[in-house]
Amino acid sequence: MKPLKIILIVLGSIAALAGGAILVGALVLGWAFGTQRDADGYFTTPTERFSSDARAITSEDADVLIDQDAADWLPSDLAEIRLRAEGVSGPVFIGIGPEDEVQAYLAGVSRSVVRDVSYGRRFDIEYGDIPGDAVPPPPVTQDFWVAQASGDGVQTLDWSLENGRWTVVLMNADGSPGVAAELSAGGRSSLLPAAIFILLVLGLFFIAGGAGLILLGALGVRGGASGATATGGAPEGALAIEGAEPVRIVGHLDPSLSRWLWLVKWFLAIPHYVVLFFLWIAFSVLTFFAGVAILFTGRYPRGIFDFNVGVLRWTWRVGFYSTSAIGTDEYPPFSLGPEPDYPATLEVDYPEHLSRGLVLVKWWLLAIPHYIILAILTSSPSWAIDNNDRWQASGPSLLTIAVLIAGLALLVRGRYPQGLFNLLMGVNRWIFRVVVYAALMTDDYPPFRLDQGSEEPRPAGPPSGGAAPATT
Repeated sequence: MKPLKIILIVLGSIAALAGGAILVGALVLGWAFGTQRDADGYFTTPTERFSSDARAITSEDADVLIDQDAADWLPSDLAEIRLRAEGVSGPVFIGIGPEDEVQAYLAGVSRSVVRDVSYGRRFDIEYGDIPGDAVPPPPVTQDFWVAQASGDGVQTLDWSLENGRWTVVLMNADGSPGVAAELSAGGRSSLLPAAIFILLVLGLFFIAGGAGLILLGALGVRGGASGATATGGAPEGALAIEGAEPVRIVGHLDPSLSRWLWLVKWFLAIPHYVVLFFLWIAFSVLTFFAGVAILFTGRYPRGIFDFNVGVLRWTWRVGFYSTSAIGTDEYPPFSLGPEPDYPATLEVDYPEHLSRGLVLVKWWLLAIPHYIILAILTSSPSWAIDNNDRWQASGPSLLTIAVLIAGLALLVRGRYPQGLFNLLMGVNRWIFRVVVYAALMTDDYPPFRLDQGSEEPRPAGPPSGGAAPATT
């Protein structure tokens, strides 16, 4: 595949992915606009209690910046805020004022500044307390408020955004200490329907443009060694595997590995990680397009198939070199091709026909047993609950531990344990077989085993000699 085609596919995939994200955002906004507003058109938070022993609860200062030229043609109801407060034990005051006026009014007054508010599974407020002994006059006597409401029962404050630096203040109506109120906040904008429409058009434009670039990149791509049979040389002394599986992964262990190079291979491979980041974006987007094609035609588009196999090959070579096996000191090539002379190879048979129905279930439902096993092998083995009652993983995965043990054996003994290498090869085979199945590239269900599942291995011919017999 020519570099220009790869660039077109990657750029197209990024554009399509961005378009998909924009489109999803537009749909979510549209759903919220139609179902989540109250009778007055406000999006409103749940009512929660705000309380403090101080004389005032204030927000952090907020800047509102609207370009003056734009303000001349923007609607007056560009954005409106509604605050509702009900005092727990008496009349309540809520107001919005200019930052400097509020600071002067509350100078020396004890207050609590709301630093953070969380409306997740559990409501949580983080305050920053500012001590003080001054006694302020009742807030209702001040004339700097741009919007205010006070009294018994539920008090409602409505305010249209204006340029300036503003502070929200919650107090008892008489300015006494010990503020406690049930508070909710809401907002609405007359521009939201137009914004939803623009996002829909923009998302569709990016998806269409990305699909066009992908088609240009994938058009006419053929062959390589990812077809129904593969031929080519292999590293001298390597084992070429014969078997019926559609996915064949081979790794040739270098007998003269450096004792210490494995410590920095992850760093040396950073250029590959950067490229693979974008290639895997393309892989994910192309898999979606391939799934749509399979659903209607029963065939995996050949150009997309060969590109995705190339991404898998590249990933396997980098993993074999750096973090998944550290099985060679030979730096991996920047290539989507088969590269038969490299110690790590991956081949996938092109399927002439794929089940249309399986496309809908095999990547998530049917592959669940494999996902569970791979999660055990490749995910962190220990879990803990953090301060926000969320489960957090910690510690290295079993695969990482095995690679570290192999590295330590190299460092201390200068030799890679063959049994450990076979185990790592088996785990990597399992990972790639499941990835190929989940990426819709085969209907053959992945086997629950670490080995290649083949006949007896045979020595491969030298890279410069005659081609090795075809792998089937």
